[in-house]
Amino acid sequence: MKRALITGVTGQDGSYLAELLLEKGYKVYGLRRRTSTPNYENIAHIRNEIEWVSGDLTDLASLILAVRASQPEEIYNLAAQSFVETSWPQPLLTGQITALGVTNMLEAVRLVSPDARFYQASSSEMFGKVVETPQKETTPFYPRSPYGVSKVYGHWITVNYRESFDMFACSGILFNHESPRRGIEFVTRKVTDGVARIKLGLQSELRMGNLDAKRDWGFAGDYVKAMWLMLQQEQPDDYVIATNETHTVRELLEIAFSHVDLNYEDHVVIDPKFFRPAEVDLLLGDCTKAKNKLGWEQKVSFREMIHMMVETDLARVEQEMKNKVLTSVI
Repeated sequence: MKRALITGVTGQDGSYLAELLLEKGYKVYGLRRRTSTPNYENIAHIRNEIEWVSGDLTDLASLILAVRASQPEEIYNLAAQSFVETSWPQPLLTGQITALGVTNMLEAVRLVSPDARFYQASSSEMFGKVVETPQKETTPFYPRSPYGVSKVYGHWITVNYRESFDMFACSGILFNHESPRRGIEFVTRKVTDGVARIKLGLQSELRMGNLDAKRDWGFAGDYVKAMWLMLQQEQPDDYVIATNETHTVRELLEIAFSHVDLNYEDHVVIDPKFFRPAEVDLLLGDCTKAKNKLGWEQKVSFREMIHMMVETDLARVEQEMKNKVLTSVI
């Protein structure tokens, strides 16, 4: 039985990856901070199938103990301060976790289990102010946020450990990937949750920032398969994972609102506070390498994904309303 250690296992990507690995017969270990109170909502259905080890990306000693306890053949480093907007008011925290945390994880693996295969979650935000379109593995980075800068460091330190210590270390440069498990602070969930609440009469408007920003959005459940495929190859390498399509935030709004027979223009209010200090205008990935070398392909379309998210949020908000009524009656 293969053993895998996942950091960030309670997040969107970690939960889908844990499901995938359990289905493939892996023994899955999840890293959690000893002093934190994790939100297990995304993995409630598989929580008892995961072995838990304590550790913190900012504490090398704890990571050494975690790797020693789990003895994994594969490590998936998905944990990060991953909300771009938070990285401006908290740049040092973002750097400590999202940049230096990768070094701590790599060093723990090098010292305890150097033959293990390591996956680093890189990001399309590293391309930032893009110098070419579409973006591929050889496109230069130009990050436009402390988060993007931190991810660039994490990416290059992974390459450096691969080349310096002959470690099997890969980076997946994943473009935006969403799902019903996405945190509500991210724009896709902000929209689908807002649509649900407007449809059910709980609010009348949705305040948004730049509607013309363009992103390459895919389904997280598809993208975790690419992570696993990277660690099954004969040689380690880095791959862009994307849909080769781009959509504006305006398109996202139109699809989400029209799914419940509403017009987004009747409800969306532009609020300057939601504009980024330095905007990333266009991200569009070229995943040709992943398709040719990994045999990876996207299964869920952008429209299907948004419809899925709206339906899930509608069901959740309706249940919350019922629970509130029951509580008030009792």
